[in-house]
Amino acid sequence: MKRLFFVLLLVVCAARADSPGSIYNLHISLTDARGTRHGLDVHRGHPVLITMFYGNCPMACPLLIDTMRSVERSASAADRDRVRFLLISIDPERDTAESLRKLSVSRKLDASRWTMARTDAIGVRKIAALLGIQYRKLPDGSFNHSSVITLVTPDGEIAAQSSLMGQADPKLLEALVNISNGQRKVGDTE
Repeated sequence: MKRLFFVLLLVVCAARADSPGSIYNLHISLTDARGTRHGLDVHRGHPVLITMFYGNCPMACPLLIDTMRSVERSASAADRDRVRFLLISIDPERDTAESLRKLSVSRKLDASRWTMARTDAIGVRKIAALLGIQYRKLPDGSFNHSSVITLVTPDGEIAAQSSLMGQADPKLLEALVNISNGQRKVGDTE
């Protein structure tokens, strides 16, 4: 297990070395709810709110979706039009493209702006490590996991992260405004 963690850490560090800060350097194949394969950069060119979840989650994951919706509702009209949403499953065994499609439909997510996707177990580990999300599968098939929403710039640089659930985090909203104004992070004055 330690060896696997070390290898994943090296992969993440190597991905960041290609173009400092862009998560899009991590070349992972995702399959969305329509069965379409694409990369982690499916929404390149837009600010993106990313989180990791699993479809059978009874509490935290529905709240993650609701929190992302809250950020969407709280954003200005212009930012709302630009922002995209990427939810990546930590449960590739059960979260098939079809189950993700059903969940997306039941949650009334706009498929042109919201993407639910899956990858293999190795891809899940790499993405979780990159985003600082911890998870652990429990004997009953459920997961303990951190609830983190990450905002990335149109080029895939992490602009802000939040663990605030149930409401729009002002830090994410400020970072979204900063991205629209050409800044990279909260407080960036470039």
